[in-house]
Amino acid sequence: MTYQPDTRSTRLESTLFDLSKPGCHGYAIPASDIPAGSATTRLPEKYRRGASLALPELTEPMVVRHFTRLSQLNLSIDSHFYPLGSCTMKYNPKINDEAAGHPSFTGLHPMQDAADCQGALEVIHSLQEMLCQFAGMDAFSLAPLAGAQGEFAGLLVIRAYLKSLGQTHRDTILVPDSAHGTNPATATLAGFRTVQIPSNNRGRVDTARLREALNDRVAGLMMTNPSTLGLFEYDILEIAGLVHQAGGQLYYDGANLNAIAGITRPGDMGFDVVHINLHKTFSTPHGGGGPGGGPVGVKAHLRDFLPTPWVVKSENGEPPLELRFDAPDSIGALSCFWGNFGVLIRAYVYLLHHGLDGIRDNSRYAVLNANYLKALIREHYPAAYEGICMHEFVLNLKEADIGKQRAMEVAKRLLDYGVHAPTVYFPLVVPEAFMIEPTETETPETLRAFAAILEKVREECLTTPELVEEAPWTTPVRRLDEVTAARNPVLVEK
Repeated sequence: MTYQPDTRSTRLESTLFDLSKPGCHGYAIPASDIPAGSATTRLPEKYRRGASLALPELTEPMVVRHFTRLSQLNLSIDSHFYPLGSCTMKYNPKINDEAAGHPSFTGLHPMQDAADCQGALEVIHSLQEMLCQFAGMDAFSLAPLAGAQGEFAGLLVIRAYLKSLGQTHRDTILVPDSAHGTNPATATLAGFRTVQIPSNNRGRVDTARLREALNDRVAGLMMTNPSTLGLFEYDILEIAGLVHQAGGQLYYDGANLNAIAGITRPGDMGFDVVHINLHKTFSTPHGGGGPGGGPVGVKAHLRDFLPTPWVVKSENGEPPLELRFDAPDSIGALSCFWGNFGVLIRAYVYLLHHGLDGIRDNSRYAVLNANYLKALIREHYPAAYEGICMHEFVLNLKEADIGKQRAMEVAKRLLDYGVHAPTVYFPLVVPEAFMIEPTETETPETLRAFAAILEKVREECLTTPELVEEAPWTTPVRRLDEVTAARNPVLVEK
């Protein structure tokens, strides 16, 4: 079988203003039955628009086709292989969308009385209980609107707990050098300073260096297990013991939970706080800025500091469930309402559909797929660390058989073959890092096809390097000056 570059059109889609045709319209508003000039239509002059809105004029099919064409320019999980390491991008079952779109849920107003929305509160309460079971925690809040906000809430909980103990001198969060970039950023935002803990020659946390860093100023250690290198931290029980002995808390970044869900639990490893990315492990849509879901769970000693409101069983049973706001030790509310409810429903349906056995199987298949793909490409694309990986693995393209090409060039060329580029240059501890996560979603056929594409790109690197150096060729927008774009963004079409 041969693999040819994607043949999607490279034509840029025109804007709606460019497509506009005078006289076109896609709506039919009934004539008003309110007499012109009546008191109900009379506005003070200062509030009246002096000119008509400068809106494009199009028919409904023109608008639909415009946005459909735009959607077909995307490399999405519904249309392409999406091996984006460090950010689990797996298929989102459509039954989840159907449930979230049910009128019983979409017709609710967030300010309705608790007695009128017991079904919605039951979903939240049940999901809290399920997540406690999966994470080994004693309590969960579903309020955080994304993983990063879940991190932030978790560190605020730790800070509030330490304050209650009179330990405000604990101002330091330890972060492994392979951690997600959000970890040190979140710690700083929460008012802590960060100290980096290096990895050992196995790619795991160096426990000797951890011992040196622990002191009475340490508030906690943030970890991802498996790490962003796709490696399980086998010394986690020793690490937890060291941190707790020093008076700190252990924080679990749940970004990589898709490798261990249903198999082992952060709480059993010794973690005190955990956030879970519902939009990764429990297969709700993410990307494009949201909506996401980052529930934060805690052990019993931190329960009272969770963000409000809490969904609890009422004392008199009428109504059975209620929203509790009066929590004096809580870090407070994180948003105007109660979390991204549509995302919570999707995760709830996913958990009900799979059950514990199904979630466990998903984790096993995710690990199996990663190791299978790693073995397929081993000859020319060496992994940064040998041995069994978890759900993802990191290649060291500095050592790969690709001539003088860099990770960026290989990633850009993959776009021409209809494959979303993996994460590159992260973690920083690996030269020319190329992180791949196939997830349990993909079939062996898809993985073999991806391996063949990587082999084809390797051949191009060696025989026609200019083809790779100038890639992508088939995308509507090719190489961008990312530095200039970030420093001088053009936000309005000229």
